[in-house]
Amino acid sequence: MEPDKKLIVNSDKDNLLDELISSIQSCEKFYFSVAFINFSGLQLLLDPLKEAEKHGIEGKVITSTYLNFTDAKALEKLKEFHNLDLKVFVAEKELGFHTKAYIFEYKDCYKVIIGSSNITQSALKSNIEWNIEIILKEDMFIKDIMREYDSLWNSSVIADDEFIRRYQDFLSSLEKLPDIRQIIYEKPEYIVANRMQKRAIENLEKLRFFGENKALVVAATGTGKTYMSAFDVKKLRPKRLLFVVHREEILKKAKETFELLLPNENISFGLFTGNYKEKEATYLFATNFMISSYIEEFKKDEFDYIVIDEAHHATSSTYQKILHYFEPNFMLGMTGTPERADNSNIYDIFDNNVALEVRLHDALDDELVIPFHYFGITDIDEVDLSDINIDNFAEITKRLKVNERVDFIINKMIFYSYDGSKRKGLGFCASIDHAEYMAKEFNNRGFSSVSLVGGDSPEQRENYIQRLENDNDRLEFIFTVDIFNEGVDIPSVNTVLMLRPTNSPIIFIQQLGRGLRKHENKSFLTVLDFIGNHNKTFLIALALNGRKYYDKESLKIAVSTNFANIPGVTHIQMDKISQERILEQIDQENFNSMKYLKEEYFEFKKRNHGRTPYYLCDYLTFDGAPDPLKFSDKEKTYTHFIAKVEKNEHLKNLLLNEEFEGTLQELSSMLPLKRIHEFVILRFLLKKEDITLDQAKTETLKFINDVDDDTLLHAFENLSQFYYDRIQKKNKPKLVTFNDNILHKTSLFSNLLDNEEYRKFIEDVLTYGIFRYEREYGDKYYGIPHFKLYEQYQMKDAALLSNYRKTYSAFRGSGLLVNGNDYFLFIDLHKEAEIKESINYNDQFIDEQHFQWETPNNTAQNSDRGKNIIFNQARDTHLHLFVRKYREIDKKTEPYIYIGKGSTIEYHGEKPITVKMELEHEIPPRLYMELTKKV
Repeated sequence: MEPDKKLIVNSDKDNLLDELISSIQSCEKFYFSVAFINFSGLQLLLDPLKEAEKHGIEGKVITSTYLNFTDAKALEKLKEFHNLDLKVFVAEKELGFHTKAYIFEYKDCYKVIIGSSNITQSALKSNIEWNIEIILKEDMFIKDIMREYDSLWNSSVIADDEFIRRYQDFLSSLEKLPDIRQIIYEKPEYIVANRMQKRAIENLEKLRFFGENKALVVAATGTGKTYMSAFDVKKLRPKRLLFVVHREEILKKAKETFELLLPNENISFGLFTGNYKEKEATYLFATNFMISSYIEEFKKDEFDYIVIDEAHHATSSTYQKILHYFEPNFMLGMTGTPERADNSNIYDIFDNNVALEVRLHDALDDELVIPFHYFGITDIDEVDLSDINIDNFAEITKRLKVNERVDFIINKMIFYSYDGSKRKGLGFCASIDHAEYMAKEFNNRGFSSVSLVGGDSPEQRENYIQRLENDNDRLEFIFTVDIFNEGVDIPSVNTVLMLRPTNSPIIFIQQLGRGLRKHENKSFLTVLDFIGNHNKTFLIALALNGRKYYDKESLKIAVSTNFANIPGVTHIQMDKISQERILEQIDQENFNSMKYLKEEYFEFKKRNHGRTPYYLCDYLTFDGAPDPLKFSDKEKTYTHFIAKVEKNEHLKNLLLNEEFEGTLQELSSMLPLKRIHEFVILRFLLKKEDITLDQAKTETLKFINDVDDDTLLHAFENLSQFYYDRIQKKNKPKLVTFNDNILHKTSLFSNLLDNEEYRKFIEDVLTYGIFRYEREYGDKYYGIPHFKLYEQYQMKDAALLSNYRKTYSAFRGSGLLVNGNDYFLFIDLHKEAEIKESINYNDQFIDEQHFQWETPNNTAQNSDRGKNIIFNQARDTHLHLFVRKYREIDKKTEPYIYIGKGSTIEYHGEKPITVKMELEHEIPPRLYMELTKKV
């Protein structure tokens, strides 16, 4: 038998963890020999090991004490499995232990994986590792390996309770020694900005270069916003700085950070609070209450640079007093929770200049927060939520208060365990009654717990938090409802229990975020979600997917692959019942129906403190918020949707103005933006009567790194309706005119903007479009045509983005559209939406690098067009490929995905020609799976 060999590396395509899981589940026996086993890696293997135990699959595991990297907790957990024998090679100074081998015995062959990976979360999922897998029948090679394994086994000691206890005591003694690495790290010359901080500082510099004097940074707690502000201040060197926040303890930490990064700079640092009055300090750190109380003792231009930390409080009266009084050269707002501004839009306060926005998936990708291990667990049969409204918390509470469920939760909690020496958990409950019940039942079972609800005093809250964080306090759990959803920082939390039905992706993400703060005593967060049979279980998938702009197919792929697209070593695992239940619900739900959209809208309104979200920009404030363009698409404008679902007569009356409604429809039809130029130009015209090409270039460069003159000119022409057909010109309002290289506002546009209410809605659409473009496209210049790889496009977008200078309405209807040397291929992989098995095998992916396409039926090889396609490289023809899986889903036309350019390498046939193309860019594994996998 020729051995079957492959290289296993951790990549988007696969990783060692997946290979180990499938091998443990399918083998008859297994043998591991690894130098290190951390609990972070072992937890990811607990379920397959439990399945192996259930099916009588026996295993042997050897690990070592080499360099003291193996966790005693991991050894304890391995000992719980009755099908495993565990030994430890006790390493000596002269003799190291470096093996990383995984051997699986099958009925008629062996699988051997040897390489570089130990059992840690990083080695199994994300580190650069090389592991060679060989499958072959028993031969001398296998006999040599098993002989060596047996020799190691005989040289190792049994990991009994006494051995583990002594090893744990030894590790504990090491923790009392000083950490030399930490001492080095705290020297300022060793502190460098992380990726998030560098991006923020670059964007702040760009905004200041273009004359802006305010900016906002949105990033989760623990991602380093204070360090970022200190780096920016260090670079800018203001003469006087004011740092404002509402709590003295935050101020003290901020002051320490600035002192650390700015030593020996002849700068004095001082506090201005209830306890300190060091107002003469060069860099002053003040509470909002104190600075607003003494504000007249300072000159208006006293400070060159002002930092407003926790800027979501900036709508309060004390902050407003500060913001309106001082006139700094630059003001920076920082927040992790922009949604908490209750009275006005936090973005408006900082002139809608967002220097950086880091949401959960971004923070995971940039390693600004710790990874989480999420386990979706099917709830017990005794809890039936299938026939009730998930907003009926009284009835839900009644059904969740089941003693058997408490026992089930505790069993799972013990099985999956936690990272660290003490369990520090938050349990999110359905109601106050439920939280009190859970605390009582946990206490009855020996797990010290308390309930904490909105009515408890701040002192009580602070006391419980301190107790939970204290390693010497017995308290293990705080059960709560919503009070820890946002703005509460408990860095050492290592366990989160989701004990209520998920009825909002926003709430889910906020609760998950409570445990993601980095802390020296944890390397990951354990999340246990007890998933019931209620009819909105699929909302969990929306929250975990991390892509606001989802469709049914991509969501199903994400669920069926356990969210393989999640960044880094974060691990998401759902049991089969939960997975199938969610997939079934996604299949049954019509995400485009008015019924679903209304439910989604009113759920968001509830999260928006019950206030009507009149503006698109309201949706920018919440991580996990729905996509408001779905509402807009349903009724042509978002304002029309709100007027309808809220039965708002005032809005209906506003929309009776045909010019106003027509303008909203025109602007809304451009969303989501595929290039930013038009909206930047129109936003400039909100305050000016006209704009030149040079002014437009300056404004656009605030958002993207480069601007070409032809695209700007094309944007001017496009706004002036140069490429509209006769019907479009008749029915669409004309907002601008173009002559003498200047774009002028029309009187129609000016009159609309003179009306304050009309202006707010128009400005909102423009601002939202720009914000969303920045979030999806960043500041990169994409050239002409202006296509970003793997973004979504409609057929008409190709005309706009290639600066097509003819009527756009003619640029549709065929699978092949042409603009000069640019050929745009629009391809449906499944030709009939309703019959998903119907695939045109002439248009298909051959693999990640090659695609087969059939030309339109009338294309001959000897025609000019045929030659341009089959000899595209020689004839300098650019073949741009756009693909979609289905033409329609739930009666809504699906967008295409741009997969880049292709070059013809083979062809055959006549009218049509079948060509094989090599893609310029290999398709990312996740997208390839999404486009080719059937769920």
